[in-house]
Amino acid sequence: MIKPFLMYPDKRLRTVCAEVSVVDDAVRGIWGDMLNAMYKMPGVGLAAPQIGVMQRLAVVDCSDTHNAAILMANPEVIHASAKMNEHEEASPNLPGLSGKVERPRAVTVRYMNAEGDVVEKDFVHLWATSVQHQIDHLNGKLFVHLLSPTKRKMLLAKHAKNMKRRG
Repeated sequence: MIKPFLMYPDKRLRTVCAEVSVVDDAVRGIWGDMLNAMYKMPGVGLAAPQIGVMQRLAVVDCSDTHNAAILMANPEVIHASAKMNEHEEASPNLPGLSGKVERPRAVTVRYMNAEGDVVEKDFVHLWATSVQHQIDHLNGKLFVHLLSPTKRKMLLAKHAKNMKRRG
């Protein structure tokens, strides 16, 4: 099922999500909904609060073939490289908007996988950017919150205007 994306400024997008205590069929079902929504966008990652599920769940798939999804519960960055990369980031919660965000080029992330095992995985380049972007969502932040105040204000004003036009 494709769940609708919340639209900014929905307060759930600014809320820290609850920890997941166990990976069960309900969590796997949410991941399935998230993958459907992510691939339909199309996108390279999605966090549960983007579709109104207030749990620390994320999915990423930066592969060219869109068949290498990584499912994460309670992801946390445990190491970040000093070297930075800049990527143009966007969100379906702010449709049509994007901004350049600088993040660590590589990160090591600890999370529970689909079997409920705690694993650590290294991510680089776009994978690292996407994972960090999703963790930000789980902490109540969107990419615009990492931009300069002037750029953020400009993009949020544009979003408000777009939403008003849509009705």
